[in-house]
Amino acid sequence: MFEIDKEAFGAFLAEQRKAKGYTQKTLAEKLFVSDKAVSKWERGLSMPDISLLVPLSDILGISVTELLEGKKIDSASSIKTEEVETIVKKALALSEETPEKARQRKRRNRVIFGLCTLAAFLETAGGIWFITGMGDRYQFSDFRSVIRVEVMLLIFTGYFWCFVKEKLPTYYDENKIHTYNDGVFRLNIPGIRINNTSWPRIIKCMRYWLTAVLVTYPAAEFAGMQISAGTGKESVLAAVVMAVYLAGLFLSIYISAKKC
Repeated sequence: MFEIDKEAFGAFLAEQRKAKGYTQKTLAEKLFVSDKAVSKWERGLSMPDISLLVPLSDILGISVTELLEGKKIDSASSIKTEEVETIVKKALALSEETPEKARQRKRRNRVIFGLCTLAAFLETAGGIWFITGMGDRYQFSDFRSVIRVEVMLLIFTGYFWCFVKEKLPTYYDENKIHTYNDGVFRLNIPGIRINNTSWPRIIKCMRYWLTAVLVTYPAAEFAGMQISAGTGKESVLAAVVMAVYLAGLFLSIYISAKKC
């Protein structure tokens, strides 16, 4: 297994940063990441994304090879082919996953989405059958809004579990970008810099939130219909339920992304 010595990497990174007269915050700003991320690198707790290796080495005035090896390399010395191969494999080991792991992840995500879809369908169908069976107060048309919301949630949940890009283009790391565009899909998060450091956390929040809402929304809506029956406040209660869900989404995204 080809692994980077995280402690040696971190110590060398801190040494070269200080030699340049940069603080952790200054280096972080140049890389468009947080100073907490730089601190973790230097303490050997984590490694930078592979896309940051070249800009990081350029900023510090060292080669990528020296950065990965965690030491200065004498320019007069030659590196054997085997050593170069080892260094390349170490760099590749920093990437998110191997092709096999990517396939496994995609299969797992599809299974999760399939199970959530089945659960949401059974819950929605069962709820409609149960409520309409209690009397003639409700007709099938009264449940159209619930069905529409569930269809929209299925589309977005399917996108984030099965089709979302796990890794962003490098220009997201090089610029201060707060929006994500992928075809017809648009995501705008004011105040949060979207890059390859924050993006995995955002995806995680979106997946968990969408899955939770997909499965729990019908039950919450049906319970609200029963509680507010005859009061004329059904639409108000539905709006409150959705507001609570949305607040939970944005709070979780902001809290998790700010930790990057």
